Amino acid sequence: MIIKCMKNKLLNGVQTVYKAVPSKTNMSILECILITANENGITLTANDMEIGIETKIEGSVVEEGIIALDAKILFEIVRKLPDSEVIINTNDELITSITCEKANFNIIGKSGDDFSYLPEVNRTEPVIISHFTLKEIVRQTIFSISDNDNNVIMTGEYMEINENELRLVSLDGHRISIRKVTLKNSYEPKKVIIPGKTLNEVSKILSGDADKDLYIYFTDKHVLFEFDQTKVVSRLIEGEYFKIDQMLSSDYETKVEINKKELLDCIDRATLLIKEGDKKPIIISINDDNMQLKINSAVGSMNEEISIHKEGKELMIGFNPKFLIDALRVIDDETVSLYMVNPKAPCFIRNDEESYIYLILPVNFNTVS
Repeated sequence: MIIKCMKNKLLNGVQTVYKAVPSKTNMSILECILITANENGITLTANDMEIGIETKIEGSVVEEGIIALDAKILFEIVRKLPDSEVIINTNDELITSITCEKANFNIIGKSGDDFSYLPEVNRTEPVIISHFTLKEIVRQTIFSISDNDNNVIMTGEYMEINENELRLVSLDGHRISIRKVTLKNSYEPKKVIIPGKTLNEVSKILSGDADKDLYIYFTDKHVLFEFDQTKVVSRLIEGEYFKIDQMLSSDYETKVEINKKELLDCIDRATLLIKEGDKKPIIISINDDNMQLKINSAVGSMNEEISIHKEGKELMIGFNPKFLIDALRVIDDETVSLYMVNPKAPCFIRNDEESYIYLILPVNFNTVS
């Protein structure tokens, strides 16, 4: 195999598929990036058996062939090459030379025949969404998936498509994040659980361009994201998702409208007094025209007031400040509305259209402290 391509094109391709190289594996072939050169051009592939990424890069194929090269070594070599043309040449003994200007590396490759190829996904009836929209709704929900593998369903996001509406949901047992968007077309109902890792990696690769379309294909066990010259295939998480709608309520005893930036900045300042690992709640007292925020820790205490518009009863309630910060940071509205019932019931942050809903469970606190 002999291929030629510019360093920047090769590096971009390697960086794209590198996201699917496992950090730990007993199968050394999975630590490789597969380079395929044929009449279709130059393709790079990586696969950790849960998520696989394939991308095509610009370049010329002098001699067709296939080789699997250690991903980390390939990435580090390409990253440090001069910004010039790169020639990759593999001989019959799988020795691969990588040449760029006066730099020349020889590394030992593996047979491409041993590589685990991406599963075939039938590419019919795609769900079409813009790069920008998917990137945004993932950003606005991904933070509340669980990193605890004991409940694998919580490590994924629930994607529900009903006609022209797409809903993305995540939860970790303490909070729920929901984003709802309108699609250009209508589709048959679909309900799947996509691994959070997959959505995170796809959103990192996406350009964020509102004018570019992303195509999503589903099978019973897999999801395929196709965009630009890249394909990302992932296993779906099997099982039934939680009955989210039963956890949502429109009832409230107290409604607060508040400037989002003021609230976020205030909570952010309060966390300066919390050491990492401490579970100190922020205590919020809601009065007629102001919200008082207090925090007490071993380092010190903080007390601040913010003007609000209140409907309903006065209330004192405690929260994990991180959960409030995570939700407020991804809301683009200037003013946010908080809906509460009592100190032990969930707080809802949502807009009138309910295109976003953030449910946060309160925490117990000692009012004397």
